[in-house]
Amino acid sequence: MPGDVEEASEAKEWEDNNGWLGSGAPWKAVKSALTSGLLRPLLLRPTRTGDASTSGVGPSEKKLRPTAYLDGLRGFAAFIVYWHHHELWARRREEAGFLEHGFGHGGQHYLASFPGIRTFFGGGHFAVSIFFVISGYVLSTKPMSLIHAGDQAKLADNLGSALFRRWLRLYIPLICVTFIYMTSWHLFPFWIDGAKKQSTYGKELWAWYAELKNFSFVFNGGGEPWFTYGFHLWSIPVEFRGSIVVYTILLALARCSRNARLWLETGLVFYFLYIADGWYCALFSAGVLLCDLDLLAAKDDLPAFFGRLRPHSKALFNTALAVSFYLGGVPSSSTDLKNLRDAGGWYYLSYLKPQAVFDYKWFYLFWAATLLVASIPRTPWLRRFFEARFCQYLGRLSFALYLVHGPVLWTLGDRMYALAGWENDARKEHIPGWLGKFPLPQIGPKGLEVAFLLPNLVLLPVTFYCAEVVTRMFDEPSVRFPQWFHKKTLGRPAGLPG
Repeated sequence: MPGDVEEASEAKEWEDNNGWLGSGAPWKAVKSALTSGLLRPLLLRPTRTGDASTSGVGPSEKKLRPTAYLDGLRGFAAFIVYWHHHELWARRREEAGFLEHGFGHGGQHYLASFPGIRTFFGGGHFAVSIFFVISGYVLSTKPMSLIHAGDQAKLADNLGSALFRRWLRLYIPLICVTFIYMTSWHLFPFWIDGAKKQSTYGKELWAWYAELKNFSFVFNGGGEPWFTYGFHLWSIPVEFRGSIVVYTILLALARCSRNARLWLETGLVFYFLYIADGWYCALFSAGVLLCDLDLLAAKDDLPAFFGRLRPHSKALFNTALAVSFYLGGVPSSSTDLKNLRDAGGWYYLSYLKPQAVFDYKWFYLFWAATLLVASIPRTPWLRRFFEARFCQYLGRLSFALYLVHGPVLWTLGDRMYALAGWENDARKEHIPGWLGKFPLPQIGPKGLEVAFLLPNLVLLPVTFYCAEVVTRMFDEPSVRFPQWFHKKTLGRPAGLPG
């Protein structure tokens, strides 16, 4: 998911001192992005990571912003998505079941499926839930501070600007990456599992456009939610819809008193989770509520109720963290509640699922993600981990990593796993020449086999390199360009001469 840094802190705008096509227009910046995006990663030059660089000056030497731990958490969650998809893709479907079922299912007691630990192997949906809570929090930070200050004029400007820029911010990188991926199908004669390649590039371009235009309309009520040029990108339209939920909540509650606002935010979470099947709205709304509470806590302006809990805060947040890790490993092999009840350690928990929720996993993942985001800033060792240099680097790459890990997996990854000896019917049929050319032993703990880890010594650096290129060429410009574009569309303030 996007870093949302444009909402959390001020970013440099693209200037245009001579009109729309003057010397300051963004075309020079585009050229710079193209050259630096391709060449600088090759030269391994330092790059800025939020408020700290990935080399040279680290987080310990430069001051991190207060929400830097959320950047690190988002980056680590993106890495979990990468790892989960590779664990699934390398194996036959029937062999990957341990990632979706509970510990002990079918007599299988793998460490990788043990509660808590399973999050690091099959926590992709948990990671998406974390993305949504973080987005709700970060998108609220600036406007919520304006609500607290009672500055309604600046709040209106902030929300208008944020909503103007949000679609562009989310979809520009997606369009660029999927266009390049689609084009590669016709530049290189390789097979891709699941791809429905058209007979000509022109037909492919039209097929991509036809899907993209529907995928870009986030209120589309029909058809499949998938984009076949990036199946894992289903969460991007959900991200935009959730962003609109956040902006609407902030606008609707802007003039409410503190207590009324907190009660209404809590009521919305309850409505989305227990009355309507609005699980993603609940996740974004929880982010808004957590942001509100944190800003109030920073001013020592929380309701008195929270003061009575303060002596027990360490125990409460340690417990919340443990509960989060357990719930984050909810079995997700199907939407049938019976499967959850049959899973070890989930029988009684299954009765907590509200009637409104169709896919039960999102109910448990809501609590897992919300409790985790609430606990990290109150758990010093965990906060330090997410503020560390590597997690901050992952945070800077997170959106690009989310975008590119699929294409790398479906092209290079399939062949690397085939070389290492991972067989399935599709590989036997389409790339038999790759199968078992460099067989590696499938020994070691389930999920950490030698034949799985060694291919990732190639796949992980390649994916990180591609993510670095996409970050510089498309992701970072997709923050600056909408800011510049919004500025150019603004009229003169009322009362000023035309």
